[in-house]
Amino acid sequence: MATPTPLTDSDLLAHAVEDLATRTGLPVAFGGFERANAVEVTSIVGNRTPHLSGLVVHASRGLGGRALVERRPRLALDYRSSRNITHDYDRAILGEGISTLFAVPVLVAGRARGVLYCGSWSPSPFGEATARMALQVASDLATELRVREEVQRRLAVAPASTPGVDPVLREHLRDTYAQLRRIAADVPDAAIRRRLAEIEQRLADLTRDDGASTETLDVKLSPREIDVLACAALGQTNAEIAVALGLREGTVKSYLQSAMAKLDTGTRHAAVTRARRAGLLP
Repeated sequence: MATPTPLTDSDLLAHAVEDLATRTGLPVAFGGFERANAVEVTSIVGNRTPHLSGLVVHASRGLGGRALVERRPRLALDYRSSRNITHDYDRAILGEGISTLFAVPVLVAGRARGVLYCGSWSPSPFGEATARMALQVASDLATELRVREEVQRRLAVAPASTPGVDPVLREHLRDTYAQLRRIAADVPDAAIRRRLAEIEQRLADLTRDDGASTETLDVKLSPREIDVLACAALGQTNAEIAVALGLREGTVKSYLQSAMAKLDTGTRHAAVTRARRAGLLP
């Protein structure tokens, strides 16, 4: 089976714009990423004219420029008569025939990476449910971008090979492994989850001590059991693991007990040790 081609940032944006139109039910949606303090519209759905193509919205200008700078959504129920924005882009927006327009910044680690827009041809009520849908689409896109950035950052600092890994570096790699597991749990995109799994395995391979004994086990731990063990391997308490993974403390305890039973061990330390010998943990 061929390996799926990883989605580019442009692909993610295009999917988000399509999703925005579908989930809000508004007829037109568009968006772009921030570059040099401006947003260039590169993805459009539902447009009836070419006016929006290539539109570049500068910081603080227009509805999207305000959303970009203020890092919060902006709404114009009647764009033509709105006094809360500059009208630098009337030729594009009004030329397209848009009346009601909603602009949502895509925030990654507090920085506006881009802006998504959705609108309608005539002034219309804009309810909380519609706004919530648009905010969720922007949040989903931000999550995907955050994961990509984190993956690239960790790939850049991870050595290609580490024979005789220094103990301090080994613990750093194990911490990185646990963090990637936590990130992967929040990612809806299957292709990115597969990419993260590849990196997790690479980190596990890097931390393996060639001189250490290995063990073959006919054991299959669930993803959550591995997540909990990976955190326990860092010395975290059940309460700390619960916070890190967004679980209840009792649920963490259940996962640990299940993993310990599968690994036929009586303590979390023994479970971590055996899981490492079996290659289930770095």
